[in-house]
Parts: sequence; C-alpha cells; structure tokens
Amino acid sequence: MSRQQPVMLEPVFQEKIWGGERLKAVFGYGIPSSRTGECWAISGHPGGDCRVRNPAFAGETLGSLWQKRPELFGHTGGDAFPLLVKILDAREDLSIQVHPGDSYAQAHENGAHGKAECWYILDCDEGASIIIGHHAASREEMRELVGQGRWKELLREVPIKKGDFFQIDPGCLHAIKGGTLLLETQQSSDVTYRFYDYGRLENGRPRPLHIEQSLAVTQAPFHPCEPEQETVRQGDAVVTRLIACPCYTVYHVSLDGRWERDWDKPFVNISITGGQGALDGVPVRAGDHLLLPAGYGPAVLEGRLELVCSHL
Repeated sequence: MSRQQPVMLEPVFQEKIWGGERLKAVFGYGIPSSRTGECWAISGHPGGDCRVRNPAFAGETLGSLWQKRPELFGHTGGDAFPLLVKILDAREDLSIQVHPGDSYAQAHENGAHGKAECWYILDCDEGASIIIGHHAASREEMRELVGQGRWKELLREVPIKKGDFFQIDPGCLHAIKGGTLLLETQQSSDVTYRFYDYGRLENGRPRPLHIEQSLAVTQAPFHPCEPEQETVRQGDAVVTRLIACPCYTVYHVSLDGRWERDWDKPFVNISITGGQGALDGVPVRAGDHLLLPAGYGPAVLEGRLELVCSHL
C-alpha cells in the first residue's frame, strides 16, 4: 500500500474594506485587488472552500474531500471540516466585534457553530496594537458606554509585536487594527457580530451593526485568556505549543536544518509562514498550506522554515 500524500491546498482570497496588498508582497499570492483582506488558507467552509492541488484528488475541494474520503481525516465525524486557517492583512482597522459560542450560534444562527479563534502575529507596523476585551465592570455599564458612544473608555487596547499570540474565546470583544499581518486558527464558522465600525461606508452605506446580539454574548466583566505555552527543541526545530483548548491545539515551529515528527492525529494543518525547504522531499515555501492526513506517519521537514501547525 503506497503512503498517504500531504493534501496540498489552493488559498481562497476575500476582498475587504480594510484589506491591502501585503498578501502579494509577503507571499507572492495573485490577489484579486489592492483591498484583499483575507487568505482562507485551509478551509472547507462554503464561504471559501479551498481547492485541492494534488492530481490524485483532481476537482475536489477540502469540503468535498471531507464528505467523500472520511478516512483521510481519521473518521473524525461531524458535518464539515472543523477548523479554518486564515492569513489576514489589515491595512486599516477592522470593526469592533464579537463571536458567539456554540450554544448561542446554534440557537440563533440556524444551527451554525460558534467561533473560538486565535491570532499569531506574523508582522506588524511599529506601534501597532489590537483591541482585546473591555473595561466595563458589568453588562449594564457596557450597554451604557456603547449607547453613549464612549468607545475610548470601553475598549482595552494592547500593543503588539511580531511573534505575539492571542486567544480570542467566544464572547471576547476584539478587533485587529491597521498595520497588522496575522495567521488566525479558528473553528470553521463565519458568525460575527459587529459592535462598532467607525461610521465607515461601504458602497455608500454603513455596514450593518449587531448591537443587541453583541451585548447578549460579550463576556462582562472581561477576563484575559493567557494560554500556558511550552517550548521544546526537537532536532533542529524550536517547537512552541501556543495553546491547547477544546477546539484546537496550535504550534509555532522555527526550523533550521531537519525535523522529524510523527503527529499521530486524525489530521494536521501546516502553514509555511516563512522560508523554504522540503516536506518528505516535496519543495515547500512561505505561503504554502497543506494537511497531513490520518496515518501519514513520520513527517520530515528540512530547510530554513517558519510554520504554524494545528490539529483538533
């Protein structure tokens, strides 16, 4: 029996009011416009289902492969590929927003999944920051501050630098701000409630806000999530486990040389975020995204590479 092959994926690009051209500049992607905000890099979501590049799976997407070839994913079960990996280029600030958890989304969004997500900062401008959490002591105080437009008092702004990592649990008010390039690992969901959008217009009209849903799901008071991280050296790689939570486990790997690992998971997502090298002899470079299927066995990466890996 021949060995399983890595599933190589073609990203899907999403144009956004706040997007830019950094995805082209950094990764050489053929982006659709100078307002390209998101690269859906590993996705089976109907909003951006990645085409599979392997000739053996010609014509398939990650979503269709999940339905037709469950053995590739260790017969994990579930109606859809459960994770979504994106790279976001925020040339301008994103809206102040919040995501619901599973129970609220299933009850109010036609059975959709909630959305936990996490951010690894690939690069950012000097002095860049993000919004994560708020200063209101209670939901009532938050409603009052929102109603009076006192956003500066409400929002908790945090400075960022390259290599920082943040977990955004459902109910955590948040926003990526301009000048930030990051990799996001999340539950496969696109349910977002927009709290505030700076009065911006898109096609001549304001984008819709979801004030009541946002107030209903935002955690108050806010409690920062500070994941317990662990760094180990494996071969020529420095491997940092950024987070292990019920939805996903995420790692950052910095490699200069050779690294062998048998993941022994139903599947593993791998995004090459820097450098170039080879995976079991197949050339890989910054901007490549792939999935190691169930039963793949030991994977050998060689070269000078930065990567972000995730699994259930």
